[in-house]
Amino acid sequence: MTRALIIAAAKTLDSVGTLHHCLALEARIQALEVDLRELVIEPLSTDWHSPEPEDHFRSGCAPIEALARAKSLIAQGVPAVVISGVDHIKTGYTREERLRLMQVYGPEYPLTDAYNDLAGHFLQQYRGDEAQFRRLAHCLFENYKLSYRNALADDYLPEQLPGEHWHQPVTSLFRGVDCANPVVDFTGRLLVCSEALAGKLDVPEQDRIEVRSVGLGRLEGDGPDHIKQIAGYAHLRRAYQDCCAQASIDFAARFRAGDALLETYTCFPVVPMAFLLASGLVDLLDEMPAFLARHSVTITGGMNLARGPWNNPALNALISMYDCLRDGTEQIGMVHGNGGLGYRQGVALLVKT
Repeated sequence: MTRALIIAAAKTLDSVGTLHHCLALEARIQALEVDLRELVIEPLSTDWHSPEPEDHFRSGCAPIEALARAKSLIAQGVPAVVISGVDHIKTGYTREERLRLMQVYGPEYPLTDAYNDLAGHFLQQYRGDEAQFRRLAHCLFENYKLSYRNALADDYLPEQLPGEHWHQPVTSLFRGVDCANPVVDFTGRLLVCSEALAGKLDVPEQDRIEVRSVGLGRLEGDGPDHIKQIAGYAHLRRAYQDCCAQASIDFAARFRAGDALLETYTCFPVVPMAFLLASGLVDLLDEMPAFLARHSVTITGGMNLARGPWNNPALNALISMYDCLRDGTEQIGMVHGNGGLGYRQGVALLVKT
């Protein structure tokens, strides 16, 4: 089967960064009169409940689903695919518009309440309590903070940590720092192509990162009526296991050995907790503090600190993972995506060629 290779990845956050290298490669592909397929991550302005057009993707799992589509297209003979996401959350909407558009379950049931209810069902299934959950949320944020500082040091950027008021409770289980902060202007592009085209473009071997496998899991429904089923996260476990099986890689073992990088989806603490359990990186909630003290579960600081632009956090993470694998010593990287309240789950495994 033809391998799908990421050959360029670029983003801007609040106008910091450049897309030049990725756009230049896209222009070269078009100059060769080669088919370049575009897959679009839809912005906040798109009606959440409207049908998804072909090659358009929506929800926090959208970038992982788009990557699975890109891999499939390359295998079918499409030479090049670009995944694009643009959402000017900060400057493209008024505060009132943002709040209205984010009420995907209606104005009477905000996302914070939905995730609080989800976490309650999760604790019932895993025999935890609210005090333990709050302790784990604190451990997770401290873990994100360390990764965030490391990423800033690599990019020579100033540190911008949340103010003290963000550490106050928003619900019975969440503080402001535990929730995603999506108020950022984002543009991202991920260019995927076949080995043959990478060769024709003379892309250096070190700039080629393979999309080795993608696992997806989806339940039939989302929202409050499906919380109990979502909270079991069996579909996340299947997505993770499928991803590892396709790649013939025991990711958990490689990660513990220090040969792998991970970016969990961190919109609310229940989601990365579920990933750690579903992946077998930990077996019990009680094991999480010790694990989090030794291992970084994001490379960016997560959506809480690196900030997540609505449907694009996993695209942001894929771009960062490409950069880390290209420039670092680790051989593999995994990126997790969570859609809606959690009914869509996706896991992608990237590998150095």
